[in-house]
Amino acid sequence: MKSRFLFFVGILSLAALQLQGQVSYLPLKVEGNYRPIGQLIPKTVNDIKAENLTVGCEVLDRDYTNYDEYKTYLPALGMKKIRLQAGWAKTEKQKGVYDFTWLDHIIDDALSRGLQIWLQTSYGNPIYQGGGTINLGGGMPKSEEAKLAWNKWVEAMATRYLGKVHEWEIWNEPDLSEEIPAEDIVDMNIRTAEIIKKVDPKARIAGFAFCTLNGKLLEDCLKLVEKEGKLNLFHWISYHGYEYRPENSYKAVMNFRRIIDKYAPGIQLRQGENGAPSKGHMGGALDNYDWTEMSQAKWDLRRLLGDHGHGVETSIFSIIDMAYPTGLNKYVAKLNVKGLIQSNGEKKVLRVKPAYKAVQHFATLFDNFSQRITSYRMTCGGEEESFAHNLYQNAEGAYSFLIWNQTEAPRNDNEMQYKDVTITGCNFTQPIWVDLLTGWIFEIPVSAYSKQGDAFTLRGLPVYDSPIVVMDKSVLK
Repeated sequence: MKSRFLFFVGILSLAALQLQGQVSYLPLKVEGNYRPIGQLIPKTVNDIKAENLTVGCEVLDRDYTNYDEYKTYLPALGMKKIRLQAGWAKTEKQKGVYDFTWLDHIIDDALSRGLQIWLQTSYGNPIYQGGGTINLGGGMPKSEEAKLAWNKWVEAMATRYLGKVHEWEIWNEPDLSEEIPAEDIVDMNIRTAEIIKKVDPKARIAGFAFCTLNGKLLEDCLKLVEKEGKLNLFHWISYHGYEYRPENSYKAVMNFRRIIDKYAPGIQLRQGENGAPSKGHMGGALDNYDWTEMSQAKWDLRRLLGDHGHGVETSIFSIIDMAYPTGLNKYVAKLNVKGLIQSNGEKKVLRVKPAYKAVQHFATLFDNFSQRITSYRMTCGGEEESFAHNLYQNAEGAYSFLIWNQTEAPRNDNEMQYKDVTITGCNFTQPIWVDLLTGWIFEIPVSAYSKQGDAFTLRGLPVYDSPIVVMDKSVLK
């Protein structure tokens, strides 16, 4: 079946803008003879084929958000998977007695909406001496009693969700605390993965969930797992790794890839948690900058596409702003505003942010990016290092070329640059220009492109610090 994109055309309003010699609409101004033809209508999750996109639905285990407030927004986002934290302390409030009612409700509802579950086994349980806490960075179970109780809870949970949950992750951000040695991280990961695999041999498990991209720690852990002969327990190594300029992550990410290939080339990389705040100085990762909703949306797009361009499964954190209790821990002290949906301290949905729409556009187009092309060259007047770019081809042979200015972190304005770009190894019959931030679609004038040999040139291509896509109009339906 052909990949399809839906669009609408507002002929009168768009034509009126075009008469002014410059098409303008908030938040973009595109100069030249680019003719607007409509706007992407996002696909819902039931229309999306790609199964390697995740949106974070974390912190429900600690009641910092309310699933029922935002559940209807999940299918429209177009991301197939949700990441949940299982909440040992919320499930076992009395020793040996499990109440999974709260988690049953979330998992059953999500499955009924066409979503898939990625379930993480975190955090500790203070009813046991040495059982750790429910907080980020609160420490793993240490006492023998707590470890045994953890094992029993994991087995009960894996048994309960057999046939419903097929993907798991072990303990969130163990490297946030410098007190946890590699030996303890590996013990937790192997022990938990073996319990899950005993219940469900086909389960796919992400190990480690590191918050940093510490190559030495990864290698220390993989050496220990290899020594135990347990590398086959893990399908992914997951990591987070927040950076103000998102492209700064990939040197360390590719180092992770090299280390994994040294020990277990079959294990995949998975970016399990990343997102930008929509307001600065609110606590949490990346809070020391003056963010806006616009720069958040750009950052989210650049990280998602950067991950995909580097062959990494990707996710966005998080679906909604999270109401962390003030002063709970040193990592997040206020409302965590990384949500695609704006919320408040009462956990109510207020509205979707521009980042929600941007991620919708990404998920819709992502379905068309079936094959990443690596054997091509891009030239841009000697400024190639200033731009990140990916080239894809779909099942029908149509190309999609993505490009954005990567020289600095996302800005709070949308000033365009106009560049002559040449791409080898691809062709476009009737190219269009698609802005992922807003979803607007423009026809590229015939005078602005040409083909010579295997080189396709676009003259005066509008580019900025948010990803745009050049693709064939024939793809639109």
